[in-house]
Amino acid sequence: MTDDRTKPVADIAYVSEVRVERLGGPLRAAHLPGDEEPTVYGMHGAIAEHYGIEPGTAPSRASTIDHLVGAALG
Repeated sequence: MTDDRTKPVADIAYVSEVRVERLGGPLRAAHLPGDEEPTVYGMHGAIAEHYGIEPGTAPSRASTIDHLVGAALG
């Protein structure tokens, strides 16, 4: 059996540089490398209800969890 603790660690291949900007309320804009326009995250449905966002006070947008699930499935 080999001892993995003695294997060298690979060089870092990539460091992501993402900037997130608060737009107000639940809205955030993620500035991602490779995209000219930011990705806007927010809340909708049960998520907004859970956090006490009154209907109609903020635009309904996909949440970060929606994008994480989409990325994992993509």
